[in-house]
Amino acid sequence: MIGENELAALEKELNSPNQQLRANALSELNDLRLAHKVPLLDSGDAYNLHCHTIYSYNGYNFSPSYIAWLSCKSGWFAAGIVDFDVLEAVNEFLKASRLLAIRAVCGMETRAFIHELADKEINSPGEPGVAYHMGVGFTSSTVPADEAAFAASLKKTAADRTRRIVELVNPFLAPASLDFEKDAAALTPCGNVTERHVCYAYRLKAEELFTNPVERAEFWSEKLGCSLDDAIKLVNDPVKLEAQIRAKTMKKGGPGYVPADPRSFPALADMNRFVKACGAIPTIAWLNGDSPGEADPGALLDLHIRHGAAMLNIIPDRNWNFKDEELRRKRVQELNRIIGAAIQRNMPVIVGTEMNAPGLKLVDDFDCDALAPHVETFVEGAAIATAHTILQPQGQGYLSEWAQTHYPDLAERNKFFAAYGREHTL
Repeated sequence: MIGENELAALEKELNSPNQQLRANALSELNDLRLAHKVPLLDSGDAYNLHCHTIYSYNGYNFSPSYIAWLSCKSGWFAAGIVDFDVLEAVNEFLKASRLLAIRAVCGMETRAFIHELADKEINSPGEPGVAYHMGVGFTSSTVPADEAAFAASLKKTAADRTRRIVELVNPFLAPASLDFEKDAAALTPCGNVTERHVCYAYRLKAEELFTNPVERAEFWSEKLGCSLDDAIKLVNDPVKLEAQIRAKTMKKGGPGYVPADPRSFPALADMNRFVKACGAIPTIAWLNGDSPGEADPGALLDLHIRHGAAMLNIIPDRNWNFKDEELRRKRVQELNRIIGAAIQRNMPVIVGTEMNAPGLKLVDDFDCDALAPHVETFVEGAAIATAHTILQPQGQGYLSEWAQTHYPDLAERNKFFAAYGREHTL
């Protein structure tokens, strides 16, 4: 059996900025796996199909290759990556998943504008009409030639939004101002900068300028409007400090807050057209049922179905894991309602934890009281998404003409794809 230090060294290389080093480390780990020289947990039902990677922002700096390895060694039923506005991680993740023989799914997340809900908040707090939205089941980092311009516009629009935030926040946090390219864009392999990258960069810039922790705390006390004692605590807790930087400077009321403009987001119909043209499945991203746009789960799903959505994504941990019993009861009730509405419509449900902030779980607790009743639904959704990923390159994906011809009834289609996904890995 491989020693702990050697294993840790190889796993560290899996998260190297150098893609060739990642590939070499993964090859070594796979050889050890095949030789039964590395500890692997038994397979189970738990999985995570919503893992952001270093190509957008991962709270643990996990690369696509590491996430595939994490799934393999942890005995997950399946693993899935999701990045904001880019597909650059897809090829690496699928290649790693095939090598390790795991079930794997690739997604993209963005924010789209839903004209029918223009006056209602949906799942992007404080932004009426704007919805986080996904495509699931991409099989290549390369998009069809006809969609290249749209794909480029997603990345550019997101970059422009973040660049504008930095322009607005820089004067407020001076002298800890950022050079966007040098300090922020360099933090991600394809320059896909998110707000979380920016918060991290501002924290690092303050550390460079104020090497004395007390002086640094004084700086943050002034900028964030908190007491010196609280600022000292924040300086000693980088995760909370970055969260406060984001809350105070980039959210509503902060100097970097940019009100939602429908023109800066793709229309829902256009995003779904792009997703389907790439051979993936338009997927609803559901938050918690609290907003006016999510108040009626059936109406929400029906609206999305009319626009071509065929799958539902949930982040369960933020729908049950609360100390406040009343809040927990309310959120679990909403979770049950949206899952029930999806089942009524034969809409597959997939879940994950995002991993786009430090401290988030690596995988959901499928055994907890709130989630245990839905495990079969979750596993079926992951199996369907996996089957689509395997079959789509053959023209037999979940939304393909082949699937519609052979399985026009959604219940029968789900049954076929779920069985196939349970039996096959990449």
